[in-house]
Amino acid sequence: MSKKILVHICCSVDSHYFLQKMQTEYQDSKLIGFFYDPNIHPYSEYYLRLLDVKRSCKILDIELIEGEYDYINWIEATRGLENEPEKGARCSICFDRRFYISAKMAKDIGATHFTSTLLTSPKKSLKQLKSSGDALAKEFNIEFLAPDYRSNSGTQEQNIIAKKDKLYRQNYCGCLYGLKQQRESQDRLLDELRSPISNQLLPNSIEDKIRLYKRREELESLNIDYEIVKHRFLNYRVTRALVKSKKESLISHILPYSTIRNNYSRGRVEKELYGIYYFNRDEIKFITLKFYNELANTNYKSILELIDNPPIFNEEIKIREKITKSPCDLSAIFVLDCIEFQKYEINLYAKAYEDVKEEIVQIEPK
Repeated sequence: MSKKILVHICCSVDSHYFLQKMQTEYQDSKLIGFFYDPNIHPYSEYYLRLLDVKRSCKILDIELIEGEYDYINWIEATRGLENEPEKGARCSICFDRRFYISAKMAKDIGATHFTSTLLTSPKKSLKQLKSSGDALAKEFNIEFLAPDYRSNSGTQEQNIIAKKDKLYRQNYCGCLYGLKQQRESQDRLLDELRSPISNQLLPNSIEDKIRLYKRREELESLNIDYEIVKHRFLNYRVTRALVKSKKESLISHILPYSTIRNNYSRGRVEKELYGIYYFNRDEIKFITLKFYNELANTNYKSILELIDNPPIFNEEIKIREKITKSPCDLSAIFVLDCIEFQKYEINLYAKAYEDVKEEIVQIEPK
């Protein structure tokens, strides 16, 4: 082979198309993938993208090297540039750092050239990327390749291939600051930065997506046909909650899709009907842990045990529907050890919101 080319990889959607174009254009060269992206946050998102890149490289028969996830150094390098816009000074430093490590890796493994799949991203500046790559190529005495695979309908072709090969399509660039700016402009929660204190898998969380894409690989390893389909649904997250009685904070568990208008309520429990205690404000309801166990067919000994290891999300929805008799009810439902006919003060910062999630549909052989 005439030369060895190191290809810095940012994500599978960009790399899958880029690498195929490189394989066609540089048929006599050995391509080596290099996944070095310490800008990606949180780590679970980094892991999910790496998982997909590994699959892509396996499909394309390309060797892959994983770089170090030195996120702390990336944070230090971009300190003071947190509010920079996309394609601004922070992005330049981000490219420079990843390209520097990529150029160094290329030199270390004896590659004569290096390039990056960032060149195919429509969110990135080709001029900015080429300037960074050329400067580092000169420093390490190697060549930087900057093919333009976006033009001539390249971006459309890239999207078609990504869909056909069932790749994971992330919905933000990768870094914490870009994510925050994007979610604020969309008036959306920063779901990616929230994890429950329990082991419960929340719908459409990064952990839920990891589960889905690992299932994809299991099916492929067994040669089982499948499709990935999308659903629009009502998602839900709790960010903060507190129940107080007589100025004392109580340990409580909250059922999914519990919401309160204005995030605060103060009143008293006024009646109990068939195990459900009704608050006199804001449609709030309480149940005891004993009644929860009856509804869920569980045997939790304490609220803390329930909080630490709750049933799966969908099972808790079923418990909720047994109480409300409606799949559309958003009343707040709290589980307490014991409930008295007295005053309670409640803070609940929670949001039910429209979202889109993926699901694997296994296709049975005819």
